Amino acid sequence: MSATGSRPLTTVDHAGELSSFVGRRHELATARRMLAKARLLTLTGTGGVGKTRLALRLAETVGGAYKDGVERVELATLESGDLLGPAVAATLGLYDEGGDSVTLLMEYLSDKRMLLVLDNCEHLLDDCAQLVDRLLRRAPHLRVLATSRQTLGVYGEQVLAVPSLSVPDPAYPLRDIARHDSVRLFVDRASTALPGFTLDTANAACVARLAQRLEGIPLAIELAAARLRTLPPERLLSDLDACLDAGAESGAVTLPRHRTLRETMDWSFRLCSPGEQRMWARLSVLPGGADLETAEEVCAGDGIDPGEVFDLLSGLVDKSVVTGERRAGGIRYRMLESIRAYGAGRLEAGEARALRRRCVGHYRELVERNRVDQVVPDQVERYRTLQGERPNVRAVLDLSLGDPAQASVGLEVATSLWGYWLITGAFTEGRYWIGRCLEKVPAPTATRATALWVDAMLALRQGDAAAATPRLEECQVIARLPGNEDVLPYAIRTSGVLAYTTGEPERGMALLEEALALHRASGDVSGVVFALYYLAAYGSVEDPDSSAALGEELLELCEAHHAVVCRGYAQLSLGLASWNQGDLRRTEALVSAAARFTEEVNDRWCLTQCLEVLAWAAGARDDHRRAAWLLGAAHSMWQAVDASPRRLWYHAVWHERCEEQARRTLGERAFRAAFLEGARRRVASRAVHALSV
Repeated sequence: MSATGSRPLTTVDHAGELSSFVGRRHELATARRMLAKARLLTLTGTGGVGKTRLALRLAETVGGAYKDGVERVELATLESGDLLGPAVAATLGLYDEGGDSVTLLMEYLSDKRMLLVLDNCEHLLDDCAQLVDRLLRRAPHLRVLATSRQTLGVYGEQVLAVPSLSVPDPAYPLRDIARHDSVRLFVDRASTALPGFTLDTANAACVARLAQRLEGIPLAIELAAARLRTLPPERLLSDLDACLDAGAESGAVTLPRHRTLRETMDWSFRLCSPGEQRMWARLSVLPGGADLETAEEVCAGDGIDPGEVFDLLSGLVDKSVVTGERRAGGIRYRMLESIRAYGAGRLEAGEARALRRRCVGHYRELVERNRVDQVVPDQVERYRTLQGERPNVRAVLDLSLGDPAQASVGLEVATSLWGYWLITGAFTEGRYWIGRCLEKVPAPTATRATALWVDAMLALRQGDAAAATPRLEECQVIARLPGNEDVLPYAIRTSGVLAYTTGEPERGMALLEEALALHRASGDVSGVVFALYYLAAYGSVEDPDSSAALGEELLELCEAHHAVVCRGYAQLSLGLASWNQGDLRRTEALVSAAARFTEEVNDRWCLTQCLEVLAWAAGARDDHRRAAWLLGAAHSMWQAVDASPRRLWYHAVWHERCEEQARRTLGERAFRAAFLEGARRRVASRAVHALSV
């Protein structure tokens, strides 16, 4: 989702359709009034009470009041507070090139009128509190809506305790029973489980008693309603009574509503078949859910045959334990966080260890199969796969760090994602995982050497040459050891980028040429493509003819291999060369094509540069208002990626000339108006507008 665009915030039920929002009229009105007055509103309550659902409906209701949109950050799958800032930045479409994502967020949000929804904060409470406090101090028009089992404790925080749904007395007449939210929710979900189910005089008292026994807890009600597929209401109630009464007699020291939800899940678990119980517990290891293939790979074995997985998942979907979200690639099976946590508690120690090893092994292969740095036809599909699997990849990296025998695998996974880290701008997260894994894998292997140059490349994208230098020095030492020779071209190539960054263009060019020759000699097409890109881009000013020849070769390679993501960069680099050759028409054609595609795949780094070059082209055609507009649009995106055209020397001189000419021709007032108009445009529409105005 773009940094300034808003989209509907909705929930999805097990069938993949938008689930209805039932009741909460009073809470919704109260929350809306509180949010209008407070800059931080936290919805608190026990698990399963419906905090997230209420927050999403509130955000959808008030979204039109925020000109810069509503953004939701799901935190349930985020295990480390160190990744909180980068996760929020990524949701807003920001690159954390400066290495300090919180500072980037404060600067970006300083003038934004936005509602930021932080969902499921309780396990990162201190980190969330610190982040929210800093953001609210710096961004006067920002409002934050949080959901948490505990308050954040930030100054000025307003708290709305989300209660259970209202429940009726079973002795009430039908009309009075029907108006209670707990009954309305039960009937709504029951009619999905058992089409044709309605509330009537025959079942009203029974349904009211069910709602009462479940204390109006929405998640418990939904789990119970799903059982109507196999049990009539009276049998459902008697089974539930037996379960809850047994739980009360056990003397467990917990709050009543916590106990009710726990015992309802115990009851739901016992009503599952042994295979469904195993599947529930095993699926809990995947916080981002799983498609069928992953579920078969990770969850099968030790009592579950791969051929049984689909039927077991379908059974859990029918029982509302698992939701099935329809996506382009098929159905993804997920669990609500409370249900997933319950399942994790059902894993035995030995089973959990074996399951985690299978999970790490599966994602090692999945990440390797979907490397976006390889020059292949399905780059976009690979990128989208990794996007969907990001929560699970994080979990796998964390699992590998907790097992010394798996640390090297974790380092391979983190390193193989380098192309993904670059495209998404997740430089801090990439360096976080690689750095932690490097501490666990000190041996001078090819795996460590590869991780060192990748970490250095990510550091250079953040302008951190001081950190990149020792990484590359160690990498080159290891890469020259017998058996590690394949890493050497990458070490040399990254050293070439470092030389340019530190003001040594001649040395940088020589190193990049050396790396290109080594990639060619080894037949490494992907290595050749990236070396050509750096040579073409960095050489475009001083030697545009040679740069153009390299760019042509690069574009031909990308076309031949149908590598559409790499093609965008090839078009950009060739467009830069064409610009420096004075071929305006070709520049616009190449860079416009690159901009259209990179906007579609959300590659902000390439798109930002494309808008910059298009501004120069507009100025060259004496359309200085358009140039100012494009400079404004580009400026907002340069800010979003925490970069500047002045920091890229092949951009700097032309940026200065374009801006100076536009100011002189239009006058300061007209230039500023056009510039600000471009800067205010929604990120998602900028590229399209830039190519059509």
